[in-house]
Amino acid sequence: MVCSFAREKDYSPGEKHLLLQLPNGEVHYPVGSPSDLPPLGNPDILEGENDLTALSFLHEPAVLHNLRVRFLDYSSIYTYCGIVLVAINPYDQLPIYGEEVIDAYSGQDMADMEPHIFSVAEEAYRTMTREEKNQSIIISGESGSGKTVSAKFTMRYFAVVGGAAQQTSVEERVLASNPIMESIGNAKTTRNDNSSRFGKYIEIGFGRKGDIIGANMRTYLLEKSRVVFQASAERNYHIFYQLCASRELPEMRSLKLGETCSQHFRYTNQGGEMQIPGTDDVSDLERTRNAFTILGVQPDQQLELFRILSAVLHLGNVNIQASGRSSDWSYIDADDRSLAVFSKLLGVEGPQMAHWLCHRRLAVGGEMLVKPMSGQQAVEARDALAKHIYGQLFTWTVQRLNSALRSQRGQTKSFIGVLDIYGFETFDRNSFEQFCINYANEKLQQQFNRHVFHLEQEEYVREELAWSRIEFSDNQQCINLIEGQLGLFDLLDEECRMPKGSDDSWVRKLYNQHLTGKPHPHFQKPRMSNSAFIILHFADTVQYECDGFLDKNRDTVFEELVNILKASQVHMCHLVAELFQQQENVSPVANGSVRSGKRATREHKLTVGFQFRQSLQMLMDTLNSTTPHYVRCIKPNDLKEPFMFDPKRTVQQLRACGVLETIRISAAGYPSRWTYEEFFSRYRVLLRGPQSQEQAQASCRWTLPQLISDPDQYCFGKTKVFFRAGQVALLERLRAERLRTAAVIIQSRVRGWLSRIRYTRILWATVTIQRYCRGALARRLALTLRYTKAALVIQKTYRMMVVRQLFLMIRQATITIQAFTRGTLARHRYRLRAAVLLQARVRGWLARRAYRRVRAAVVFMQCCVRRRAARRELLKLKTEARSVERYRELNKGMEVKLMQLQLRADQEVESTALRETLHAEREAAGAELEALRATIQRLESQRHEKPQPCPAISEEEEEKRRRAADKAAQEILQLTQVAFSLSFCFFFHSHLYLMHRLSSSSVCGHVCAERVSQAVSQAAKALRTELDEERRKYQGLLREFTRLEQRYDNLREMSLLTERTKGHRRTDSTQSLSFEPLSPLSTPTPLSPQSLTPLSLSPFPSAFPSPEEVRRSAFLESQLRNQRSQWEEELEALRCQLSQAISGSSPAAHWSCQSKHQHSVTLCYVRVDSALSLPPGLPAGVIFLCVRQADCSGDQTRARSLCSAAVTAMKAALKKHSSDVDMTALWLKNACVLHDLLTQHSPKQTLESDELVPLTTDLSDLIRALSDLCIQGYQQLLSITETRLQNIIVAALLESETIPGLSGTAVKLVMSRKRAGSDPRTVASGDAPTMASVLRELGALHTALSRQDLPSTLMEQAFHQLTYLISASALNSLLLRKDMCCWSRGMQIRYNVSLLEEWLRSRGLQTGGAVATLEPLIQAVQLLQAGKKTEAEAQALVQTCTALSSQQIVKILTLYTPHSDLDERVTLNFIRTVQVQSRSDCQPPQLLMDVRRVFPVTFPYLPPAVLHAEQLVIPDSLKISFLRRV
Repeated sequence: MVCSFAREKDYSPGEKHLLLQLPNGEVHYPVGSPSDLPPLGNPDILEGENDLTALSFLHEPAVLHNLRVRFLDYSSIYTYCGIVLVAINPYDQLPIYGEEVIDAYSGQDMADMEPHIFSVAEEAYRTMTREEKNQSIIISGESGSGKTVSAKFTMRYFAVVGGAAQQTSVEERVLASNPIMESIGNAKTTRNDNSSRFGKYIEIGFGRKGDIIGANMRTYLLEKSRVVFQASAERNYHIFYQLCASRELPEMRSLKLGETCSQHFRYTNQGGEMQIPGTDDVSDLERTRNAFTILGVQPDQQLELFRILSAVLHLGNVNIQASGRSSDWSYIDADDRSLAVFSKLLGVEGPQMAHWLCHRRLAVGGEMLVKPMSGQQAVEARDALAKHIYGQLFTWTVQRLNSALRSQRGQTKSFIGVLDIYGFETFDRNSFEQFCINYANEKLQQQFNRHVFHLEQEEYVREELAWSRIEFSDNQQCINLIEGQLGLFDLLDEECRMPKGSDDSWVRKLYNQHLTGKPHPHFQKPRMSNSAFIILHFADTVQYECDGFLDKNRDTVFEELVNILKASQVHMCHLVAELFQQQENVSPVANGSVRSGKRATREHKLTVGFQFRQSLQMLMDTLNSTTPHYVRCIKPNDLKEPFMFDPKRTVQQLRACGVLETIRISAAGYPSRWTYEEFFSRYRVLLRGPQSQEQAQASCRWTLPQLISDPDQYCFGKTKVFFRAGQVALLERLRAERLRTAAVIIQSRVRGWLSRIRYTRILWATVTIQRYCRGALARRLALTLRYTKAALVIQKTYRMMVVRQLFLMIRQATITIQAFTRGTLARHRYRLRAAVLLQARVRGWLARRAYRRVRAAVVFMQCCVRRRAARRELLKLKTEARSVERYRELNKGMEVKLMQLQLRADQEVESTALRETLHAEREAAGAELEALRATIQRLESQRHEKPQPCPAISEEEEEKRRRAADKAAQEILQLTQVAFSLSFCFFFHSHLYLMHRLSSSSVCGHVCAERVSQAVSQAAKALRTELDEERRKYQGLLREFTRLEQRYDNLREMSLLTERTKGHRRTDSTQSLSFEPLSPLSTPTPLSPQSLTPLSLSPFPSAFPSPEEVRRSAFLESQLRNQRSQWEEELEALRCQLSQAISGSSPAAHWSCQSKHQHSVTLCYVRVDSALSLPPGLPAGVIFLCVRQADCSGDQTRARSLCSAAVTAMKAALKKHSSDVDMTALWLKNACVLHDLLTQHSPKQTLESDELVPLTTDLSDLIRALSDLCIQGYQQLLSITETRLQNIIVAALLESETIPGLSGTAVKLVMSRKRAGSDPRTVASGDAPTMASVLRELGALHTALSRQDLPSTLMEQAFHQLTYLISASALNSLLLRKDMCCWSRGMQIRYNVSLLEEWLRSRGLQTGGAVATLEPLIQAVQLLQAGKKTEAEAQALVQTCTALSSQQIVKILTLYTPHSDLDERVTLNFIRTVQVQSRSDCQPPQLLMDVRRVFPVTFPYLPPAVLHAEQLVIPDSLKISFLRRV
C-alpha cells in the first residue's frame, strides 16, 4: 500500500497497535513484534522530490508514494532516480513537448531543470560536444509504457538542436524514418495500440559543429510470427491494414485487395480487431508514403513494396487441402484465386509454387527424392514462406533507410545512440520471443548495474572517502545459464541440428543438464508440467512453454520456394528478385535461414538464437564504448486510463527495469549527499561553534559526531558530507525537536510577558473605574442641587404667566367690542354710495349695445355691394382666359425654362468630362514643363560654362523654348480658370443636393449613429488584425527567403571549393550559370518581375501572381504604353532640336555614367570607423542625387541600373556586417532614407512642394525591393541582439543576486544539488551574467539606433520584440525550475524586472508596448509572493494573473517551494480551487510561451526635406572624388 502517514505518538515495545495519521483519517495498525512495524516515511521537505535517490528512506513504499504524489498531485510524469529517468505514461496529450520547451531545455544544466526526456537528451548532447565521446540513451519498458514516443521525442530534440539552417535536411530524414518503422514494425496488442514488435538502435551522427550529418539504424528480433498469427483482440502489422483501407486508390486497385478489406484475409482477421479507435489507416499510409519520398524511395519502388505486402496477404488465403487415408499428402486447386493473384503480383509460376508448397526435396544416398507433405506441414511451409518474405522486406527497408540516412558530408565525429528496446516480459504463456527478450534484458541489466556501481565508486573517489566495496546483485549466473557452455542456447542449437530433434527431447536435456546432473540455482522445473521450465530472472520468475522453440529457432524456409521467388519475371517488380538474390551475400546476422535437401555443415550459425546472441553482443560492445543514459518507461495501469496509478503494476515494472536495484545500490552506500553550505543552511540550529558560512565545513565536522553517535552512518568528503539511509530523517527529527524546544522556551517567555501586560492593564482599568465612579457620584449631587434651584424659578415664572394671561384676555375682549361697533357704522355709510354707482353703469351698457347693432348693419350692406362688383370682374377674367393668345404666352415661358434646364444638364456633363481631360492634360503638361525647365536650366548652366559655340542656334532655341513655355503657361492658365468655374458650379449643385439629402435623413442618422460607429470600429479592428497577420506572414516569408538565400550562398561556396579541390574540369552550362554571381548591369534585381521566372529558386511560390493576373497586367501595360508613346513622340522633336546643345557637355556626362556603379560600391564598402562618423543617411542621399541626375538627363536605363546596383551593394554590405549592430543600423537607415526619397519623387506620388521634381523613370519594383531590404536589415538587427541575449537572459534575470543578502539566509533545497553522474559545471562568480549585462546589450542597440536617427516608432517596435523574448525566456525557465519558485527568489526577479522597466521608461520606450510584454513575468513573480491559503486568496490570484494561463498558474503553485520554515507548501486543495476558478479562462491551454513569436514591423513613411547637392558635405574618407556636382 502506498501511503503517507504520521505517528500520533512514539512506539513503545510491547504495544499491540500503532496509531497512524493518514491523509484520509486515523487508523490503528496492528503490531505483533518490532519487525512488523511499517517502514518509516520521509520528512515533509522531501515530499514530491524529483530524484528518488535523494530520499532519506529508500524502500518500495517511499518510492511508490513519491511517484504517486508527483504523478497524480503534481501531474509530473518524469522523475529522476540517480542516472535513470523514470517516465510514467500519462495516456493523455500533455503540452510539454513543443518547440518552446526544447528552447527552454537547450543549453541548460540537467540538475537545474525539472526532469524531462529533453533534459536527458540535452545532457547526452552536451557531454558529447564537451568530452567528444559517443553517447547512448537506453529506453526500455514493457509494451504500452511509452518507449516509442520517448524515442521519437529524443530524436526530435536532436533534430532541432543539432539542425542548422546552412546544412542539408538530414534531421528531416531522421524524423521521417519513424512513420516507416512504425507501419512495418508496430502492431496492436492487448497492452498497447502501437506496440513496437522489434528492437532498434539508432546512431545519430554529428559533425564537428554539433550538427546532424547522418544516421544509422540497427534492428533486433522482429516478431515474424505475428505475420501469420495474431492472438485475440490483437492486430497484424499496421501496414497491412493501411493497404486494405486504401484499396480504392487508383494505384492500389492492381493489388486486388477485394471489397471486404482486412476481414477478407486470414493473416489480418484472426485477432478480430480491424480498426484502432482514434486512428485513420488511410492518412497513416499517406504519411508513410510521404516519409518514403523524403528518404528517396521513388513512387514506383514504393508500389513494388506494396505489391509484395499484398502478395503476402493473398498467400495466407491459399487453400491447402489434405488428402489420403491419414492426410499424409496435400494439394492446391489449380483454379485457386488467391494463389493466382499471389503469382501474378510476384511474377512467379503458379503451378510450381503450388507444387513446392505441398512437396519437399530430400537427399537420400546421394539421390534427390521428392516427398509429399501432409496438410499441416504444407500450411507450416506456407506460413514460413510468408514470414520469410516479410522478414526480407523488413531487412531491405532498414537497409534502404540506412543508405538514405548515411552521411554525405564526411565522416561523423561522434554519435548519440537511441536504443528503443523491449522491456522484461512475463505473460500467462511465455515462448521463444519472451525468452530472447528477457535474455536481452538480463544483459542490459548487468551493464546497468555495473555502470551505476562504477558511478558510485567514482563519486566516492572524487570526494576521497574511505569506502568499502558495495555489494550488488550480479546476474552473471543467470546469463551463464542462458548463453554459457551447455547452456539453454547451446542445447537448443544442438537439438536443432538433430535429424529428429523435438521440443520434448530438448526440455529433457535441460532437466538432465541443469536439474539432475548439476543443479543450477536459477533453473527449476514446474510441478505439473514436463514440457516447461522456469528461470529465476533478476526481475521475476518466468515459466516458459517449450512448444515451438525449435521451429522458431530454426525459422527455415525451403530452398525450392526461394528459388521460385528468385526467378521472378515481373518487369515492374524487380524488388522480389533483389530481396532473395541478396540473401546469398547476407551476413550470418540476417534473419532466417534457407533449408535445402543437403544440410549445411555449419547450419547452427544461422539459427535465430545464434543471430540474436551475435547482434546483442555487438550492441553491448557499442553500449560499453559509449556513455549511457537511461530512461525507464512505466505503465501506470492496464486500462489505459489517463492519470490512473496502480501501485502493484508500477512496483512490478520498477523491479523489472532495475530502478529499485539502483535505489538498493544507492542505499548500500551513502545515498544522501549535502554540500557543506547546504547542510549549514538547513541544520545550522543543530550546529555549534562558529556560525558563519565561511566556516561551515569546520562547524559540520565538529558537530556531527555529537549528533550521530555511529561514525559509520556518515562520512566527510572534500566538498560534501555523506549520510547513510535514514540519517537525514534523523537529522530532521533532531532539528524539529530543537526547534520545538526553542519554541517552548519562546512560548514561556512570551506567555509571561503577556501575563504581565495583562496584569498592568487590569490594574490600570481598576483605577480608571474607581475614578469614573467617584466622578459620577459628584456629578449626581451637583445635579440635585441644580434641580432644587430650578423648581423655585419655575414656580415664580408660572405664577407671573397666569396673572399676565388674565390681563391680556380682558384687554382683548375690550378691543373686540370696539371694533364691531365701528364696523357697523362704516357699512351703513358705504351702502348709500353703491346704489348711485350701479345706476350709472347700467345706462352706459344700454347705449353701447344700440351702437353695435347699427354698425353691423352698415358693414353688411357694404359687403353685398362689393360682392356684386367682384362677380362681374370674375366673369370678365374667365372670358379672357379662354383666348389663344394667353395660352401661347404661357407655353413660351415654359419652353424657355425647359431649354435652360437642358442646357444646364449638358454643361454639367461636359464639365465633368472636361475636368477629367483637364486633369490628365495638366499632369502631362506639368511633367513636360518640368522636364523642359530642367533641360533649360542644364543648358543655361552649360552655356555659362561654354559661351563660345553657336550663338545663333542658342538664341533661336531659346526663343522657341520661351514661346513654347509661354504658350503652355497660357493654355494651362485658361484651362485652370475654366476648370475652376466648372468645378465651382458642380461643387455648388452637389453641395445643395447633399445638404438636402442630409437634412432629410438627419433623424434616421441620429438613431443609427451609435450602431454604425460600433460596426465600423469592429470592422476596422478586424481589418487591422488581418493586416497585421498578413504582414507577419509576409515578413516571415522574407525571413525564410533570407535564410534560404544564405543557405544557397553557402552551398555554392562549398560546391566551388569542392570543384577547385578536384581540379579544373569542364562543367555543364546550366551549373556554371547557376553558380555564377549575377551582375547588376545586365540582370534585373533579385525581386524584379523579370527575375521571377518559373526556374527561379524562390522560397515562397505563393507570392507569384496567377496566370490570369499576368495576362491582365500585360494588357494594361500595353494600353499604358500606347498612351505614353504619344507623349514620347511629341518630346522626341524637342530632344532632337536640343541634341546639338547637349553635345557640348556629353563627354563629362558620359564619363560620369561610366562611373555610375563605382560610387555605389564605394559607398557601401566604406570602412567601419569612417562609416560611423558619417551623417545619418548621407550615402543614400548621394545615391539618390546620382539617380536623379541620370533621370533628368533622359537616360532611364542608366538610372534604373544605378538604383539596382545600389540595392545589390546595400544587401551585400548587410551580409558582410551580419554580426555588427552599428553597421547594420547604418545600412538600415540608408535603405529607409533611399526608400523614402524614391517614394517621395515617384511619378505616382502627390508632390507636396513646388521644389520637388518627380522622376520619369518607373522604379516601383526597386522601391519594393528596398522595402524588403529594410525588413531584412531590421530582422538582422534583432537577430544579432537576440543571439547575444539568449545565453544571459535566464542567468541575469532569474539567477543573479541583484539584491545582496536577500537569499543568503534562505534554505537551498535538496533538488538543487547535482545529481549522481552529472558532472558539476562551475562558473566563476565574476563571469556570471547580471542585469547589467542585459542592459548593456540593450543599450548598445539603442545607441546604434539613436546614432543613425532612426524613427522612434521603429525603435519601440524593436524593443517590444526584445522584451517579449526576455519575458518569454525567463518565464519558461521559471516554469521548469523548482529552485526558482520561492518567495525570496521572486523578490529578486521582481527587482531585476523593475531595473529593466526603469531602463525602458528612462529612454521613452514604454509607449510601444515594451513594458506591457513583461506583464506575464511580473504576474508570475507576484504569484510567488502572494498568499496561497484561503479561497479568497485563490480568487484574487485568478483575477490578478490575467496574463497567465491556468496551466501556468497551476504549474507555479505546484513547483512552489518554501524558502524557510516560516513558509509552507501550497496545498492540493488550494491548487484545485485555483483550477476550478480558472476554468472559465478563454486563453489557449499553453504551458510555455512561444519564444520564437515574431511581431510584424511597420516602417513609418517620413518624407525627407528637399535634397540639394549644395547641402551635402561629403568627407574625403568616402573616396568618391570622381563625382562632381552638375
